[in-house]
Amino acid sequence: MEAELVGLSNVVDFSLGALFSRASMTVKIVMGILIFGSVWSWAIAIQKLIRFRIVRFQFRKFEKIFWSGKPLDELYDLLVKQSKGPMNKIFLSGMEEWERSHRDNGEIIPGSTFRIERIMDLNISKEHQKLVHSLGFLATVASAAPFIGLFGTVWGIKNTFEAIANTQNTNLAVVAPGVAEALVATALGLFAAIPAVIFYNKLSTDLDRIVKELETFSDEFTTMFSRQSED
Repeated sequence: MEAELVGLSNVVDFSLGALFSRASMTVKIVMGILIFGSVWSWAIAIQKLIRFRIVRFQFRKFEKIFWSGKPLDELYDLLVKQSKGPMNKIFLSGMEEWERSHRDNGEIIPGSTFRIERIMDLNISKEHQKLVHSLGFLATVASAAPFIGLFGTVWGIKNTFEAIANTQNTNLAVVAPGVAEALVATALGLFAAIPAVIFYNKLSTDLDRIVKELETFSDEFTTMFSRQSED
């Protein structure tokens, strides 16, 4: 038996390239889909990690300026020139609505606090939609890739049994290559799914924290407007 296996290894090439080239068209398509999904998942994950890191840096920079003690009008003039980052955009939207909430005589229009809160919530929702974009692809790869790989495995094993039936030979030279090709599809499915799951969970947690910070700032900012409107 061992001698037969050694002889088989000297004849049949079991490298990934050879296994892919010998696979049926259906299994090749499955492998191609999984490779594409894996590469695209990594590209999305890297882009999102960089993007979220930049957003957190913008948060810290904005908070340093915002809590510097300057009047809101001066902060608006300063920040309107460098409108970068979700928190900065939310601040500007609140300030613009605040300015529109004053009558010509300087009195504050009733319900202005509610409108400011509403416009800031809408901008938080817009920023959330921008940041969450493409995360759905990671979730899809994480959930679907193992099943796609399993489909390729089942199809490859089916082809192996067909080869056995046609040749009426159960020699390892007939069975082993087909089984190996089938198992590669499962391996690719796991290779695509596992990083996608890890990155999706990581990025979803980071996104929740970012949105929470935006909502906290919005509440604090709305409270400031509410106090000023009561004075």
